Amino acid sequence: MKPKSAGTAGCVLAAAGVATILVVHWMVAFWVPTEASMGVVQRIFYVHVPAAWTSFLAFGLAALASAAYLWLEDERADAAAVAAAEGGLVFGALMLTSGPLWAKIAWGTYWEWDPRLTLTLLLWFTYLGYFLVRGSVSDPRKGRRLAAVVAVAGALNIPLIHVSVSWFRSIHPDAVVIKPDGPTLHPDMLATLLVSLAGFTLLFLGLFCLRYSVEVMSRRRPPAGAPPGASS
Repeated sequence: MKPKSAGTAGCVLAAAGVATILVVHWMVAFWVPTEASMGVVQRIFYVHVPAAWTSFLAFGLAALASAAYLWLEDERADAAAVAAAEGGLVFGALMLTSGPLWAKIAWGTYWEWDPRLTLTLLLWFTYLGYFLVRGSVSDPRKGRRLAAVVAVAGALNIPLIHVSVSWFRSIHPDAVVIKPDGPTLHPDMLATLLVSLAGFTLLFLGLFCLRYSVEVMSRRRPPAGAPPGASS
């Protein structure tokens, strides 16, 4: 996708995402019923779960783009990986912030070294390491390739996070949506969650397209001191 087209698409998607999330805020405040056992604090669910889904989507996209870069050495694939990884860190930070706030009320503590929590924190730090690796090597090409390996390897953690609740002893609740026998949520809660998932996904895709366009254009910009018409 051309940078200008990506930027336009990004603006449209981001605007749609923001509008959808505003609708979600109304649904959470005035429409969805209050959960019986946890009460009002359960409403963090409509932020925490979509933030988790979006961060996993972003990190998975970063891994796919990194694999494409390792195979083709196409700068556009590397630019896409950078944009996706940055989005994953942002939404991952929101996930790791909202989760402990919910846990303090539900479990009486902000953090437990629960398998899912630990693996998720490891995933976030892996992609933080992705950027550290890129900047720690003097040869930019080598740095990009090493970082791409980190991104691909890090994504292998995502399916393990998903199954960790059933594979290991965990205080984290079981799945309530993706289950063999179907969702167990109240229909209004499920509707609110799905709208929130759509809003977060649209917002991420919009920010991804905008960041991708900026990254591609910055790589085409002539280096400082270069004569007019030169390209990097």
